[in-house]
Amino acid sequence: MLYTALIFGLISSLHCIGMCGPIAMMLPVDRNNPAKKTIQILLYHAGRLTSYASLGLVFGLLGRGLYVAGVQQQISIVVGVLMIVLAIVPEKVFARYNFSRPIYNLISKVKTSLGSQFKRKSPDALFTIGLLNGLLPCGLVYAALFGAIAMQNVGLSMTYMLLYGLGTIPLMSAVVYISNFLSFPIRNKLQKIVPLITVIIGLLFVLRGMGLDIAYISPSNINLFVQSTANCH
Repeated sequence: MLYTALIFGLISSLHCIGMCGPIAMMLPVDRNNPAKKTIQILLYHAGRLTSYASLGLVFGLLGRGLYVAGVQQQISIVVGVLMIVLAIVPEKVFARYNFSRPIYNLISKVKTSLGSQFKRKSPDALFTIGLLNGLLPCGLVYAALFGAIAMQNVGLSMTYMLLYGLGTIPLMSAVVYISNFLSFPIRNKLQKIVPLITVIIGLLFVLRGMGLDIAYISPSNINLFVQSTANCH
């Protein structure tokens, strides 16, 4: 299922250029030195990937606990359903309930710190911008984290989030180089693909949890995960 992370990241970047694109376009990079500019952009992405990997670690530990409890297969189904719900329910519906209220102050601090970093042009500032950017609330990142929870160990959870982040790099980098990369109407049309792909990936997680003995898609219950304890005779 790791391949779904990369695909999801590639598709999610259509949404990212609308939400995080302005941040990428405002990066304090050297516009006159292409080589230096490339290194600076890579530092920004390194910061984002670090955030995604850290989130993968945290949610991977949660998923590991569920795996040990023997409910990982059921969690895969729940994760798939949650991904589908996130894709088909309009964002304004979630906004009514303001799920982020308990951590509103933390998010405000992240945004404040992010703004202060744009005044600096040092390598650590670009890395920090990426780091903080990766911590900003995003429905698609939440969906990716659901996928990370469904992995059977912490290493795979971190890898899942890293692959998701890598998938977003091509378009997010293009935004830095070409400010008018996509017109708003075209961008809106492309973003309509995102929910469809999210639903497909959600369905894959549901099938995976059902253990239908379909190679690579829905392995049998016996082969779905590596057994946590050795068989003794």
